[in-house]
Amino acid sequence: MRVAITGGTGFVGRNVAAVLDDPVIVSRRTGVAVDDVAALTAAFAGCEVVVHAAGINREIGDQTYARVHLDGTAAVIAAARAAGVTKIVMLSFLRARPNSGSAYHDTKWAAEEMIRASGLDYTILKAGMIYGVGDHLIDHLSHTVQTLPLFATVGLREKPIRPVPIGDLVDVVAAAVHRRLPRSTVRVVGAEELLLSDAVRRVARIVGRRVLIVPAPVWALRLLGRFTELTMKVPLIATAQVQMLAEGVSESWGTVDELPEDLAPATMFTDEQIRLALPAPGGFGLANLRRS
Repeated sequence: MRVAITGGTGFVGRNVAAVLDDPVIVSRRTGVAVDDVAALTAAFAGCEVVVHAAGINREIGDQTYARVHLDGTAAVIAAARAAGVTKIVMLSFLRARPNSGSAYHDTKWAAEEMIRASGLDYTILKAGMIYGVGDHLIDHLSHTVQTLPLFATVGLREKPIRPVPIGDLVDVVAAAVHRRLPRSTVRVVGAEELLLSDAVRRVARIVGRRVLIVPAPVWALRLLGRFTELTMKVPLIATAQVQMLAEGVSESWGTVDELPEDLAPATMFTDEQIRLALPAPGGFGLANLRRS
């Protein structure tokens, strides 16, 4: 079965591609913009399923939430119909919803609604925080604690997270590709619930660092998020991620379907899993700045 993957060179996309027999990688790096219907139609030729994993968590230049999440999803649906694709598997966010106060959340929700109204078979994965090699969780936490012995929580009272290992998420995607979970919107969260500060302490211990956890108000983290969006190639924390963590990344918004028992993530956030996802040792430096 030929499967096209939008965002195929990204963190989730490349891990999905690794388990498929005949993936078609679609991304800006392969010369296909996610909102180019003609280019997408050509790329989808001969494919039965599209895994729509293209997405951004901050806006840079013309890569806006409206263009990537809204125009991109509309183009994917149009191209899928034109190419004879019969199913779309979409990666969304656990708490995507309308009128959230976050353009990321709002546009992800609107994209979900487009998929549900497309007339095609679909599986929408409302996923929590995903971790693995090249992620935005363990990668950033390990670099952070190796840069400063201080870590600020998002909010004076933390909300829980349920990190999902990339391998468990890929298993769900693969099942959906092979026609399980038809016309469904499912939540995908990790097996273990914990606070972000607990995750920070675990990562710090494994990389041999001590860290002081300091409670911080959400507004202060929003300012930090905006600053790092402007100054870093991959921001320490994006403003959309601040809202995610302020709300907690454990419970989904709205009515969703539950995964069957054999697909529900069962891997705990263990030392072994953290070590498997660690990047090369070192803190943040000049190379991480956008204008270095």
